[in-house]
Amino acid sequence: MIDNWLSLLRRNRAFAVIRASEFEMGRQMARAVAASGMELIEITWNSVDAPNLINKLRCELPSCTIGTGTILNSQDLHDAIACGVEYIFTPHIDPELIRIATAKNIPIIPGALTPTEIVTAWNLGAPSIKVFPVQSLGGTSYIKSLQGPLKHIPLIPTGGVTIENAEQFLSAGAIAVGLSGELFPQALIRARNWEAITQNAKKLLQNINTSLL
Repeated sequence: MIDNWLSLLRRNRAFAVIRASEFEMGRQMARAVAASGMELIEITWNSVDAPNLINKLRCELPSCTIGTGTILNSQDLHDAIACGVEYIFTPHIDPELIRIATAKNIPIIPGALTPTEIVTAWNLGAPSIKVFPVQSLGGTSYIKSLQGPLKHIPLIPTGGVTIENAEQFLSAGAIAVGLSGELFPQALIRARNWEAITQNAKKLLQNINTSLL
């Protein structure tokens, strides 16, 4: 899986990040973005019944690549691997987590913000790095400024990426982006308006694909 990770990112370019307070809500959120053509879906580990939700989605959405995030320790990591995740995001850098996931051939994407943190995670063997929260250091301009010294490191900004600016992050040098609240506005979730969420995801993909032409 690690060998194909970068090609998977270049082919898809955007993650739908789902943090669900109900099992069925998380399932419908994932199905809504999958209906748009999005294939990278992250179920955060602090979602309700995350292991069963991940397992269910892997069966229901075979064309999607289902991973998890908000993994904080080795027990979480082992449990996530046991339920079949295909990639793992962490909000921080933990050498032990990187070692375990790499040994299992599962891409792990640690969170980092400063150049020192990004290089540290890369040197530990992470195949790509989550830059979070990117908006706190300038958003697209920060990603662009990192390209000079760190262009060789695949960066995935989150925390400030929107449907409208996603393509700007990619143009600035990011290999992919992650979106959560922008894809899943609380008003639409409360209304169970899954079709509107599908349309949000379609707009995101359209914006990204237009920018890559």
